[in-house]
Amino acid sequence: MDLHLPNLSGVECTARLKELLPALQIIILTVYDDTETVFQALRAGACGYLLKRSGPEKILSAITEVRQGGAPMTSEIARKLVETFREPPLPHAADLHLTRREEEILELLSQGFTNKEIAQRVSLSYDTVRWHLKEIYRKLHVRSRTEAAYKFRSSQALAGAGPGTLPLPRPPA
Repeated sequence: MDLHLPNLSGVECTARLKELLPALQIIILTVYDDTETVFQALRAGACGYLLKRSGPEKILSAITEVRQGGAPMTSEIARKLVETFREPPLPHAADLHLTRREEEILELLSQGFTNKEIAQRVSLSYDTVRWHLKEIYRKLHVRSRTEAAYKFRSSQALAGAGPGTLPLPRPPA
C-alpha cells in the first residue's frame, strides 16, 4: 500500500480495509519515513513498513515474512521504532521544576513517610499534602510513590547531591 493515493491517504485506506477485512495483511511501501507517519500506518493496521528504495528481493522477502507472521521493516524504520522506546535520560533535580515545598515533601516521601506523617512534619493538612503529591506526579510524569521517589533520588544522584541520596531500585515497568 502506498501512502500517497488519490482521494484518500494510504493510512485511511489501510484502516478502512482492516475494518472490512481484519485478516488482511497490509505492507506499506512508501517514500515517507518520518516517525509519525510510520506510527499512523501501523496504528491503522499495517503489519509492515518498507521504503520504496527497497529492492525487489526485499519486497518479495517481506511478503513471505508477513505470511509467516512477521512484521517486515526496513532497517531505518526499525531503528526509528526502537529509538521511540528508549527512555529519556533522567533529569537533574533542578530541571524537575519543583517548588521548595514539593522538594521537601518528595524528600520525606522518598524516606518512606506516609502522607499523614508528611503532613505532621511540614505542618500542612493531609489534603494539602495529597494536592502537592498530585502536582509532583504530574511534573515528574509518574503514577506512583515509588516512581516519584526513584526519579527524585536518581536526579539528585546525577547532580551529586551529597550523602544519603543514593538512587532507589528502579520500579517495575
